[in-house]
Amino acid sequence: MPASRNPKSLLQVARLYYLENLSQQAVAERVGISRSNVSRMLSEAQRQGIVEIRINDPAGRERELERQLEERFGLREARVAQRPLAATATASNQVGVLASQVLLDSIKEQMTVALSWGHALQSMVWSTTTDRDHAAHLVQLVGGLSSISNEISGQELVRELASRLGASYRYLHAPAVFASAEGREALLAEQSIAQALDAARTADIAFVGIGTPTHGSSAAILSGLDLSKAQTKQFWSQQPVGDIAARYFDAQGQAVTGPTADRVLAVTLEDLAAIPTVVGVAEGRAKVPGVVGALHGRLIDVLVCDETLARGVLSSTSSPPFEAEGARP
Repeated sequence: MPASRNPKSLLQVARLYYLENLSQQAVAERVGISRSNVSRMLSEAQRQGIVEIRINDPAGRERELERQLEERFGLREARVAQRPLAATATASNQVGVLASQVLLDSIKEQMTVALSWGHALQSMVWSTTTDRDHAAHLVQLVGGLSSISNEISGQELVRELASRLGASYRYLHAPAVFASAEGREALLAEQSIAQALDAARTADIAFVGIGTPTHGSSAAILSGLDLSKAQTKQFWSQQPVGDIAARYFDAQGQAVTGPTADRVLAVTLEDLAAIPTVVGVAEGRAKVPGVVGALHGRLIDVLVCDETLARGVLSSTSSPPFEAEGARP
């Protein structure tokens, strides 16, 4: 007699085998079918989605999603946090832990590490612990913004991470946004500001949050710019999907121009491309458009994210036209 494909029968066999821990032979005797039919029914239960088998990596990572992201987007590395199992765990915390591991795996003596801002980087900083001091130097990629909470600003994150690493740090004593392009240019003429930005441009590694224009600090930048109706229309006409260090970009990772570029004090996307390793850290499905744009524009080398975001990225886009080696220029 062929194995049953009836969902009710498949569920019965699956419960006995997976939940009551009976052997396939014991299930066969209980139900009154052959052992080979039990094996076929268990496979059919998986095919119909009645049974889902999940392997929980002790490191809390989704290795298959990491492989898919690396292959599709030419990433140097991807680390994807599994969905939290414990009631007290959050995706943000788990992403922070993985990002912190990337930092500690990468950091070397006399290295310059640059940071942007945001909740994802805050989680990374708070997850960072080490048993020795590091002779590294931390710098900011973007000025401060008073309309975001202080604990996720670039200055606070640089100071806190330096304290945890036993490293030195340098503030970028400047706002992120200005009322006019002339105001920004005047401050850029200050030697201390120019030197702080030069230090960021020559960083060995950068850790950046990836924003979307309608959420969080990315939206706060727009609010701080106080754009006119015409400027706002110009901005949205370029179809921005995300930002890194207050620099907006479209779905192909191309820089958005206009007041949102001319009145922001930060490294440019071109400056970012010159940094040897850029690690993007993001969490949550709302970040899918921004992450996809960053990947298409090859703005990051390494992606650290949660499972929900990774699946959203993989399901929302096809492969970009990378060169064979798959590396950033």
